[in-house]
Amino acid sequence: MRIGLLGTGPWAGFVHAPALAAHPDVTFAGLWGRRPEAAAELAAVHGVPAYPTVDALLADVDAVAIALPPDVQAEYAARAAQAGKHLLLDKPVAATVDAARAVEDAVAASGVATVVFFTTRFGPAQEAWITEQAARGGWFTAHCHWIGSVFTTDSPYAASPWRQQKGALWDVGPHALSVLLPVLGEVDHLTAAPGPGDTTHLVLRHRGGASSTVTLSLTAPPAASADGTAVELRGTAGVTALPHRDEHPTAAFARALDGLLAAAKSGEPHPCDVRFGRRVVEVLAAAEDQLLRGGR
Repeated sequence: MRIGLLGTGPWAGFVHAPALAAHPDVTFAGLWGRRPEAAAELAAVHGVPAYPTVDALLADVDAVAIALPPDVQAEYAARAAQAGKHLLLDKPVAATVDAARAVEDAVAASGVATVVFFTTRFGPAQEAWITEQAARGGWFTAHCHWIGSVFTTDSPYAASPWRQQKGALWDVGPHALSVLLPVLGEVDHLTAAPGPGDTTHLVLRHRGGASSTVTLSLTAPPAASADGTAVELRGTAGVTALPHRDEHPTAAFARALDGLLAAAKSGEPHPCDVRFGRRVVEVLAAAEDQLLRGGR
């Protein structure tokens, strides 16, 4: 499959481009970026062309991987779907529910395959654990925290305008929800409260009867972000915790590419498709709205 890349930022250069170039069943066809000089630089690293326009790239590929801010991603994802191109999207799929639904509608109309790259969902141990706990059921409650220090260190992601605007809720919140929703079920009620910096606390009631609490932050002191990711479930089967990830994200992205190839070949939707991505955006938007209204 010929796949093009949209985006040239740190995540595109650190994960998307290397994984596309290394995958044995993918031809990395080239890339496009909003900054031509950055596109030329990244393209040269991987020996692929930098396309002058998105339409020129779309005319030359079967699929696109998108590493753009969520509000920008949604626009180009819908355009690519309308052109009949399969989509490997990043999380969150959009910055608003309406934009996420527009991408979903474009995908439904064209019939293309979609995968959303929730990194944790593409770790073998983590996905096996999620599948096992979803089948087991009987969960009473869960606690999850995704705590980082992106904004308190010299992280290359700290300069991202959309992260500065949306904070941890939209950046790492999708990861937490990608684990909780398949295990505990859809969210039918939530309470959101702010903490220090961009920290957000969520209390979720799930349709299956369980509740969960979630703490999200990108502004923790570096010492407080050690082992900053954890999910613990408690229920009739006892207590269990999500296995820790111990691999480079390019390995997970390669499995996301495998998922897209399989979905495109079989026509069967991937569990992390655009519909699931839209459901995650709905929860994020509801929490954001509550925070903006002062928790009411």
